[in-house]
Order: sequence, then C-alpha cells, then structure tokens
Amino acid sequence: MITHEKLVRAAIAWLRRYGCGVVLSEQSCASGETPDAIGWKRGCHSVIVECKISRADFSIDQEKPFRRKPEKAMGCERFYLTPAGLLRAADLPLGWGLLELRGRSVELVGASSKKQRSAAGFRHEMNLLLASLRRVEVRIEPQSITDFLKWKNRMADYNRGALPEGLLPPQEESNCFLATETIEGD
Repeated sequence: MITHEKLVRAAIAWLRRYGCGVVLSEQSCASGETPDAIGWKRGCHSVIVECKISRADFSIDQEKPFRRKPEKAMGCERFYLTPAGLLRAADLPLGWGLLELRGRSVELVGASSKKQRSAAGFRHEMNLLLASLRRVEVRIEPQSITDFLKWKNRMADYNRGALPEGLLPPQEESNCFLATETIEGD
C-alpha cells in the first residue's frame, strides 16, 4: 500500500536526483504553506512536490489559500506526486507538473512551468528557510549556528592543524549555493 509518508520519501529522493542541493520536507512557514517536499537548485530555483494518495486529498488541496491564489505560493516549479494513474494532466492547476510513483521509481509524467514563483513566494521561501535554520539553532544550543558550521576548523585545531582524512577545507567544498553568478532555472 502507498502511504503519504512513502510518497514524501520518494519526493525527497526525486528532488535530490533532480539536482536540488538543499531539500526540506513538511516544514511550515508564516504563510501557512507546508510543502510535502521543497528543494533548491542553483540560482535560488525552488521546486515543490505535493504528495497526494487520493483524489479526495487532491481536491482538498485545491481549496487551500495559496492554491486559490498561486501568486502567493512557493516554488519556481510545482509538482504533484501520486500513485500511478490517480490524476491526469487535465486535473492539474495551470503550470503544475505530474510525477507518479510506479513501483519504486518516480516517473515524470508532465513537466512543470519553471517560472511560477512570485516575489511573495520568494519571501515565503526565505521565511521557511530562516524558520528551519532557527529550529536547528535551538536544537544545538548553547552553540550558535555559526560555531556549529565551523566544526571543521575545530577538528583541525584538535588534529595539529590537519583535517581528518577525507574531509575538505570549507573553501574547497562543492557548494553551488556559494557560486558568484546565479542562473535562473539551473
């Protein structure tokens, strides 16, 4: 049986394969929107995946304020992920894509428009990211997030100036979010 939790796990894995370097699931923001999964690629390009296990669940989703006013919603790209055959492209809101779980794999049935996010949606995404960072900071207290992120420096200090084998210095890490140029849709 396909559960909502199984779809969310599949959505997270799909977002990572789709090139999202940061992925969050089921985190709320001030707008009230709680995406099942959201990921960000280079250029601050965001991708939302909403998981629906039934047509009734999908219908209820259409009544949410940010679905009725999509200009307030998050996501440059927006997808529904469902069990195979649950929805058709004609059922979807304008611009949304469709993903289906078939066995263990997620298949792209219909592409999403890539430029759906408005300035309001971007602000909601920033709120979601900042709220998520705050949740992390609360959990690692009394240490600050800044200190936590500098853990490699502390490890090198304890190891006579050398990082443990297999760890790269921060300036050599692969982190597309630190790129100097942003490429929309990348």
